[in-house]
Amino acid sequence: MKNYSVSGCIVTYNSKDKISPTIKSVLEMTKGVDFTLYIVDNDSTDGTADFIEEAFPEVVVIRAGSNSGFGAGHNKVIPFLKSKYHVVINPDILLREDSITQLCNYADTDEAIGLLSPQIRFEDGRLQMLGKKNPTVRYLGDHFFHKGDEPSKTMIDYCMLDKEGDEPFAITNATGCFMFFRTSVFMELGGFDERFFMYLEDCDIARRTAEKYKALHYPMATVYHLWERESKRNKKILMIHVMSIIKYFLKWGIRF
Repeated sequence: MKNYSVSGCIVTYNSKDKISPTIKSVLEMTKGVDFTLYIVDNDSTDGTADFIEEAFPEVVVIRAGSNSGFGAGHNKVIPFLKSKYHVVINPDILLREDSITQLCNYADTDEAIGLLSPQIRFEDGRLQMLGKKNPTVRYLGDHFFHKGDEPSKTMIDYCMLDKEGDEPFAITNATGCFMFFRTSVFMELGGFDERFFMYLEDCDIARRTAEKYKALHYPMATVYHLWERESKRNKKILMIHVMSIIKYFLKWGIRF
């Protein structure tokens, strides 16, 4: 087994009461690689950074000094990266297996792979319906307004559920809750586009990756996401989401 050098980054903001399970699961499950976990704290006011430094001394904490958003927070780790692979991790992710080593082993089979997105499931094991094609007005509209547990035809298409199985396949969109990059690719792209405060920055970087490298969904590795869908309940977060959609279509062109 190769001893891969891997870095991971979690961006926190007032996450003191909920960050421990994520950090514990990532550190405990990631055993097959030489792994360094960075936490970028976006100027929390609840003592998140102090708590992490005391509870997890093996973690490297970077204090951002301000809250400039999800992507900008993740970009602050770029000057420190010397790894072969880099993982973007949400503060609400749980690992139940050594998914990071699995992704390393597959990425190492093809130097053209720039991005891998694992299978994402809810804590209870249900598959999350997440976009794998470039966003369009139709796709995002269905995402916001569809009701019920059964996916619509539009959602099946957007999430490529008809391809979900035991084989990797090409994607142009990936969720930012867990993104596995070849570090050189992440750095070449300059990380996330910081014009997006939150939301759609993952769609943007996945699309930019897929233009030059292979971006693949890799369903043989699974991570668990405690998805809260906050933008559907919080009006302020909803407006940030809407503004990110507008910025995305201004950058890439509107598609229906």
